[in-house]
Amino acid sequence: MEVRSIYKYARISPFKVREVTREIQGLPVSAALDILAFTPKKAAFLINKTLKSAIANAENNANLKVDGLVVKEAVVGEGPTFKRMATRARGSGARILKRTAHIRIVLTDEKPEKEQKAAEKTDEKTAAEKKPKKSKKTAKAAVKK
Repeated sequence: MEVRSIYKYARISPFKVREVTREIQGLPVSAALDILAFTPKKAAFLINKTLKSAIANAENNANLKVDGLVVKEAVVGEGPTFKRMATRARGSGARILKRTAHIRIVLTDEKPEKEQKAAEKTDEKTAAEKKPKKSKKTAKAAVKK
């Protein structure tokens, strides 16, 4: 089951936030919280807040265990941009763009696809190992016939 949390109109550039969200995608929640706790950026604080909100949503609304949660998506979109003016030489002005971001985090209790495929491959290998192998003598006898 998927659970999400959205932080809208965060007063930080989406470019700066994406740098941190790339680090936590696909990680278990506990590992993601550890990374965010030791990342010295404003974006890490905002993402941490959103991630904790998603965890609370999973516990209280969806009755999921925190131990099995994985960060499926951590997406940052652009919000509205505040336009301000700064004075320049000779009475002119320059525009200052104060960007905002929308941070969306989706958690899931399912295993990531990579792990599922790896588990399927190991199951296939163990099934192949259990099949009786032909001995060399019987294989040579089959070739002579």
